[in-house]
Amino acid sequence: MIKTAEAAFLVLSEMPGQINDSEILDLLYTRELDWKYMDAIKSLTAFSDETISDWFNISVKTLREYRKPGSSFKNNVKEQLLLLLTLIKHGTSVFGSHTAFDNWLRTPNFFFDQKVPASFLNTVTGIRFVNDRLTAMEYGDNV
Repeated sequence: MIKTAEAAFLVLSEMPGQINDSEILDLLYTRELDWKYMDAIKSLTAFSDETISDWFNISVKTLREYRKPGSSFKNNVKEQLLLLLTLIKHGTSVFGSHTAFDNWLRTPNFFFDQKVPASFLNTVTGIRFVNDRLTAMEYGDNV
C-alpha cells in the first residue's frame, strides 16, 4: 500500500505546472477524481478540515462524507480540486517546498490587502488571483 505522502506526490505529479483552462478541463472530464485527490491537499498543506471545507463551500461533514467509497464530487468541487492542486504544485515550485508555500499562504500580504492568500481560495477567481501573484513572483514582483 502506498503511503499518504507518496500518494499525494503522485497526484501532484499528474497536475499541470500552471493553471491552464484546457488542461484543467481535460483532467476534469478524463480523470476519475476520488478522495485521494482531496487527501493530497490535506497531506500537502497543514490546513484543517474546516479551512479546506470552506475553500470548497461545503460543510466539514460533507467533506468527510466524500471519504466513503462510491462517493463522487460535484463538478464545481472537482474543478476547484484540480485548480487547488495545480496551485499547490505551482506554489511549491516558486517557494521550493510545500512548507514554505504553506507558510506564505498563511501570512498577511500587501498584494492581498493585508489578508492571507489562503482566504482567497474559496472561489475560482480567488485561486486564479493567487496563481497570478505566484507568476508575478517568478518574474521578480512581490514576496
